[in-house]
Amino acid sequence: MLIGEYQHNIDVKGRIIVPAKFREDLGDKFYVTKGLDNCLFVLSPSEWDKLQEKIMAMPMSKAKGLQRFFFAGAVEVEPDKQGRILLPQNLRDYAQLAKDVVFIGASKRAEIWDAGRWNAFNDTLTEDSVAAVMDELSL
Repeated sequence: MLIGEYQHNIDVKGRIIVPAKFREDLGDKFYVTKGLDNCLFVLSPSEWDKLQEKIMAMPMSKAKGLQRFFFAGAVEVEPDKQGRILLPQNLRDYAQLAKDVVFIGASKRAEIWDAGRWNAFNDTLTEDSVAAVMDELSL
C-alpha cells in the first residue's frame, strides 16, 4: 500500500527522486501518466494492467476518451541508481510541475503534485466534507 507524503524537487533535467518506500511497492519499472486534478498518477505494472483491462472492456464510444487521456502521454520509467526518474516535458506541463513537488501515497497508486497546488487542494478539504463521505461509507 502506498501511503505518506514526501517533498522533493525536480532537477534542471526534469528528474525527480521517487521515495524509497514507494520504489519498494512500485517495482523496478512502473508507469507515470496524467491523473485527475492535474496531478500525475504513478502505477505499478499490476495496477497499470488493471486500469488498461478495465478501460479496454468498455465500449469504444465510452473508452476512447479515457484511452487517449491515460495512454497517449504515459511513460514506463525505471529509477536510476539514485532513485530518480525522468518526467517528460508533456507530463510536467500537464501537472504544472516546476521545482517543488509532492509525492503522495493514494493506496494503490502514488501521485505527483506541484507543492503549491497540493497545499491549495488540502485547503479545500474540511472535516465536514470528509465526514460526509465517511458517513456514506458507513465508517
